[in-house]
Amino acid sequence: MGTTTLRIILILICSTGGYYIAYEFLSSVYLALWGLIAGLSISTLVVFLEYSIVKYPLRAIVGGCIGLISGLIAANLFSYVFLVGLLEERIPSLLVHILTNCIIGYLGLKIGSKKGGEFHISDSTMIFGKKPRGENPKILDTSVIIDGRIADICETGFIEGTFIVPQFILQELQHIADSSDSTKRIRGRRGLDILNKMQKQVDLDVKISEHDFPKIKDVDTKLVALAKKLNAKVITNDYNLNKVAELQGVFVLNINQLANALKPVVLPSESMNVRILKEGKELGQGVAYLDDGTMVVVDNAKRHMGKNVDVTVTSVLQTTAGRMIFTVLRDEAPDGFVHNLGY
Repeated sequence: MGTTTLRIILILICSTGGYYIAYEFLSSVYLALWGLIAGLSISTLVVFLEYSIVKYPLRAIVGGCIGLISGLIAANLFSYVFLVGLLEERIPSLLVHILTNCIIGYLGLKIGSKKGGEFHISDSTMIFGKKPRGENPKILDTSVIIDGRIADICETGFIEGTFIVPQFILQELQHIADSSDSTKRIRGRRGLDILNKMQKQVDLDVKISEHDFPKIKDVDTKLVALAKKLNAKVITNDYNLNKVAELQGVFVLNINQLANALKPVVLPSESMNVRILKEGKELGQGVAYLDDGTMVVVDNAKRHMGKNVDVTVTSVLQTTAGRMIFTVLRDEAPDGFVHNLGY
């Protein structure tokens, strides 16, 4: 049964009930119509409240209820202890109770819903001054989710703790997956598949965070603000986000830096065997790639296109985009170069 149907049934029941209750007590059809109007008004108000409340997070609703109850208790204690005795002769005590309950109850409701919506279980770390054992939260950004390598790294067990995916990141992934551009659509769906894969890993704790910052429009800025709020680290492969987060004191785990650190160390004079795949930028150069994707530039190797050749490393260039290895054909290596024992 649909929500709209249930609302209509509620309005009909309340209106009919109001009519018969008024008729039972007042024995007048004319006055019973006012009962029908009252029932209709009350049910409409209930539907409006229900429609408004479902928009708020559960934490905000629970916080509002707790705040309202606390406010009403405080209001009654205040009015009974301080106001009733002092104002008994001047102001009717009923009016004092009503005004005090309305004012303090309203304040409790607003404060409770506001703070309840902001509260997260991770905030308990700030209350007790330490992180729960094994919590160590890490926030995933859009680029690292789409990249996919984070899922494989987690499977190895080298990274542990709680992985947090903010709701606004999930919405951005959904937006990319629904894009009219086929390339973006594939990337977005890949990101959602990676998240699904991570959630299914038994030893991995992946949580969706409802924290948001409506006044902040930029997603990267929201990520940094959330990381500061939760005292969490950010996992990314976005160079710009990396720098912005570090400037604001947020610890960053960059997947690209990890990949570069895991690449085998290659020193000048070492030898290797590579396959020439394409022509280089300079005259006569050939280009090959290692298994990890590192580019190897080989002088005078264009003529060996599509063949495996032995080369000797002359220099290694490390850039922000990765590493490049410059080599020469082994037979053409300068005198004095020391080759690996395997050659």
